[in-house]
Amino acid sequence: MAMSIDDKLGVNKFNADMSWSHIDVDHEHPDKEQVRKVILACPAHLYRLNDDGTIRFNHEGCLECGTCRVVSGGKVVKKWEHPKDGKGVQFRKG
Repeated sequence: MAMSIDDKLGVNKFNADMSWSHIDVDHEHPDKEQVRKVILACPAHLYRLNDDGTIRFNHEGCLECGTCRVVSGGKVVKKWEHPKDGKGVQFRKG
């Protein structure tokens, strides 16, 4: 039986740097359409909208694809870097 996308993602190993996020987000960005684009584009669903309209972001499960950076165009995602050496995602399935 073929593995689902969720099953494949579940075997990845994440070594997150808990003291530093490689992505800097404008949590109070005023353009809700730009915020919506970033939320919908993230394949790992790491961006969420809080009840008060601010953005909640968790870098710990980041797939490092850069989609949020491209979609944001420097607006919602202010800075995107690769995680520091030895940190980040290690893909286990192709």
